[in-house]
Amino acid sequence: MEFTTQHLIALLPLLVTCATIVVVMLGIAWKRHHSMTFVLSVGGLNLALLAILPALKVQPLAVTSLLLIDNFANFYIALILVATLACVTLAHAYLGERQADKGYPGNREELYLLILLAAAGGIVLVSAQHLAGLFIGLELLSVPVYGMVAYAFFNKRSLEAGIKYMVLSAAGSAFLLFGMALLYADAGSLSFSGIGAKLAATGMPSLVAQLGLGMMLVGLAFKLSLVPFHLWTPDVYEGAPAPVAAFLATASKVAVFAVLLRLFQLSPVANEGLLNLVLSAIAVASILVGNLLALVQSNLKRLLGYSSIAHFGYLLIAVIASKGLAVEAIGVYLATYVLTSLGAFGVITLMSTPYSGRDADALYEYRGLFWRRPYLTAVLTVMMLSLAGIPLTAGFIGKFYVIAVGVESQQWWLLAALVVGSAIGVFYYLRVMISLFLVEPNLRRHDAPLHWAQRAGGIMLLFVALLAFFLGVYPQPLLELVQQAGLAVAG
Repeated sequence: MEFTTQHLIALLPLLVTCATIVVVMLGIAWKRHHSMTFVLSVGGLNLALLAILPALKVQPLAVTSLLLIDNFANFYIALILVATLACVTLAHAYLGERQADKGYPGNREELYLLILLAAAGGIVLVSAQHLAGLFIGLELLSVPVYGMVAYAFFNKRSLEAGIKYMVLSAAGSAFLLFGMALLYADAGSLSFSGIGAKLAATGMPSLVAQLGLGMMLVGLAFKLSLVPFHLWTPDVYEGAPAPVAAFLATASKVAVFAVLLRLFQLSPVANEGLLNLVLSAIAVASILVGNLLALVQSNLKRLLGYSSIAHFGYLLIAVIASKGLAVEAIGVYLATYVLTSLGAFGVITLMSTPYSGRDADALYEYRGLFWRRPYLTAVLTVMMLSLAGIPLTAGFIGKFYVIAVGVESQQWWLLAALVVGSAIGVFYYLRVMISLFLVEPNLRRHDAPLHWAQRAGGIMLLFVALLAFFLGVYPQPLLELVQQAGLAVAG
């Protein structure tokens, strides 16, 4: 095919992100300067976000047979870039706001490079319309994350988490590739539309196609940490530096879930029969196991890890429903989930520093936080309420949409699991909130800087908290954005 100016404009967000990677890399080679690297990264990500505006004018457009730029892709590209921007800001607060000890054995600048590379992988992934594009995007997203998780290598937990994530992620990729091979053997095509057309023509997927789709689902479920492929999640969340855990929970999972949704939307026959039963079982197991295991956690990062398992179980209900408001519900839920997860991990980031052992992730370290950092406590309280789905928070809007989709498609058993899971979730989110207001202990390891709200990470965190509250009261702007993105897939 002939490459035109329109193709370049459609690819602008990806091209700007890749140019930022090159500029940051050259900047590091020329002179190591933490603040300069941060400014270059933030500047590039903001330009990539602005580049979505001209891309909207030329969509929908297939850029080669691998990528499709449309409303759906641009919505999720924007979500990934916003999450990456927030994680880069948190990384600066985590690594740079407090000066390193003289004995600190590592460099700080490469973390920004790895985050930008992973973001580029996420952009490719959500734009994929071909199994080759899907795999390229997924690996470009996953490989930098191995290094990011183990970045604080002088901390044993971080190194262990990096190795665990690398081994299990490689196993997930192997399942995914085997599933792709089986699908290609059956359909004779690697494009989503080609596979969808072949499945629709035969009426019911053959055994080989069902097995291929099942193995692909296993590979993607590993990345999304759905039960029973979730065993890496709590250890990796706990061991990873706080900004990296934030990236894993938001941008990484959004990209994988978006491509899962596109695959199922373009191959609707794939979401019937045995595979539908498997998805339903995974959804119920993820909701119940995630919430029940979060109940017994005394570590905030592990608690958020198990909580994320449950949240993606809720999202699977909308995928299974796969009609009516399903695409919109997923967009709203993912946007609100990203917002609240960034806020929750942001508080942990500001409380932590990599230069004195593990992060401040034990619940006892947050006991009495209200008496020391009242505004930071307010941020974490709003995030916990939003994750629990309490009205007047963004999380309530997301959960309401998923319930509406479940009712519309009459998925009563799945809705029962959602209600039970949400009830359990309220208990452990409230437990975190109550500990913030208790009498503070005599001994504490870490605390946020006194002037945390006057720095980039703190300002971003306050903005996230205000946005979570604003969208809970007036969600219309988000709903309009998602409806535009939903039209592209439904059409």
